[in-house]
Amino acid sequence: MIENIKWLGHDTFKITGEVVIYTDPFKIKHNDKADIILITHEHYDHFSPEDIKKLIGPETVVVIPKDCSGKIDAKEAVVKPGDRLTVKGVEIEVVPSYNTNKKFHPKEKGWVGYIFKVGGKRVYIAGDTDYIPEMKDFKDIDIALLPVSGTYVMDAEEAVQAALDIKPKIAIPMHYGSIVGSEKDAQYFADKLKGKVEVIILTPER
Repeated sequence: MIENIKWLGHDTFKITGEVVIYTDPFKIKHNDKADIILITHEHYDHFSPEDIKKLIGPETVVVIPKDCSGKIDAKEAVVKPGDRLTVKGVEIEVVPSYNTNKKFHPKEKGWVGYIFKVGGKRVYIAGDTDYIPEMKDFKDIDIALLPVSGTYVMDAEEAVQAALDIKPKIAIPMHYGSIVGSEKDAQYFADKLKGKVEVIILTPER
């Protein structure tokens, strides 16, 4: 499954299986066709209408929080934490994503992460979140895509705790090397989890 996950930098992944899924498209270099686009929240580096347009076809569905809705010309599925839906055969759970010790992503905004099943694997994309108590309830995660940069999201140390709670088969660090954070954060995350959770550091594809 890992070979079907391409990191395009920041929180942008292209995941292929029965369908093509993009998460938070940002700085997209090449036009493509997504079946599903998952948007976590309204900040410009996660909800970029300009980049989304490069991926939209007639049948693309954009799964999107309410405060982003209506700003792009596309089929939308508007969601909030706690929702469950199936889009193009893909089971999607909508989970909370928020800050606990900083003000950039308040819980009351209702911003989200996603757990979705593709290629027979359950993938968790965290969005911009801190280490939050709800993570203990995320079950049977095969691959967790976790921010590690600090500043706006949890730092690498907190991300280690998140990974230990979630217990994914594989953890992939993200949200570094673009706006904040560096590969040192990803390496720290991997080193701390050695022997506990398998960590794969992806090289961003451009």
